[in-house]
Amino acid sequence: MIRILLATTAAFALGGVGAHAETVAITHAHVLTMGKAGDLTDATVVIRDGMIASVGAGPTPAGARVIDATGAIVTPGLISASDPISTVEIEGVEATVDTGTRNDRLSAAFDIQYAVNPDSALIPVARMGGVTEALVLPEMERDKSRRDMFFAGQGAVIHLQGGAADPIRKAQAAMVLDMGEEGAGEAGGSRAAEYVLLRAMLAEVRRYSANRAAYFKEAVDGYNLRREDMEALIPVVEGRMPLIVGVHRAADIRQVLRLAREEKLHVILDGAEEGWRLAPEIAAAGVPVMMNAAADLPSSFEQLGSTLENAARLNAAGVTVIIDNPPLFEGGRTPRFDAGRAVAHGLPYGAALAALTINPAKVFGVADRIGSVEVGKDADLVVWSGDPLETSSAPTAVFVKGVQMPLRSRDTELRDRYLPLDTAAR
Repeated sequence: MIRILLATTAAFALGGVGAHAETVAITHAHVLTMGKAGDLTDATVVIRDGMIASVGAGPTPAGARVIDATGAIVTPGLISASDPISTVEIEGVEATVDTGTRNDRLSAAFDIQYAVNPDSALIPVARMGGVTEALVLPEMERDKSRRDMFFAGQGAVIHLQGGAADPIRKAQAAMVLDMGEEGAGEAGGSRAAEYVLLRAMLAEVRRYSANRAAYFKEAVDGYNLRREDMEALIPVVEGRMPLIVGVHRAADIRQVLRLAREEKLHVILDGAEEGWRLAPEIAAAGVPVMMNAAADLPSSFEQLGSTLENAARLNAAGVTVIIDNPPLFEGGRTPRFDAGRAVAHGLPYGAALAALTINPAKVFGVADRIGSVEVGKDADLVVWSGDPLETSSAPTAVFVKGVQMPLRSRDTELRDRYLPLDTAAR
């Protein structure tokens, strides 16, 4: 596990090379823009003042630093979804884990943005895998003494430039909710209870939103949720904040779609291993799916229908698919390999790359800045040695907000320090 490999060090960060004022021309590139221009061959991408100034044919600007990308592929920077990067260093060291809380005063109000560390040692590791942005989500801290903790809290979109730069791309990007087996456990052991309690909570938030003053006049016991949690949930019940629902089996997915329809919620399914069984219904509801594309073996009874064809079948039905970071792996290096595996099981190549770039950018409201190689967007770009979905390929250049990042990390520093053996000196 990546966390364990970092157990010998404190956080390690590396700044970018160059400056925003620099003009860079990436020439002779095969550009997979993920935008309206589609795929471009022998194209030039010009970066100026941290932005994409031009894409396509045209002369190289005078004075620009040139990167010859002959034989290489250029893509938008990858977005690692559902990744705890920057909020955890070593899982076995509790003081370095800021992904959740057992504080009984916080549930929905828990806001992950305040725990983001731009100097995390995992950020350079992620950049070496072509990841330039991440959707950082809170995780539920299990406490059997609490039966009202459906909501894990609010996630944020961050960029991975690291160092002194403000890492927050979009705060409060989504609310996280556990349903299925996990939610049933919080509700007292039954799915029948979790939906009743959840609907009661949503009704309570609407009542509070309509008359906040009443909260201070009535006994606090008149509300099941604390004021901080209700404030955080108001954008959810108003449909302004996406609600990421962890759900897996087909029966639970159907219940979540019904809940979203009746409560007018903007829902995103997370997991949905049996989503392929309801693909037309999910597509008709316009609900995106975040998924581990490598899930093919059931880890519980609610995942019996897991299949490597899940992504392909959902995409074929018209569902917006996001391939997220699988559990236990931080740094976003595995989703591109999982996307390649999904291609081998029927997912079109373009859809697989979209699931790592433009799809999460659109779903989480940052597509005006990132997710595609288009003029006017931030220059989050990766130059690849080969096919980005192949395990043998690697980035040869990575830009975050127009700044070229060094392709080294604490891991490589330790390798270079200790690998050479001078037997005479020993």
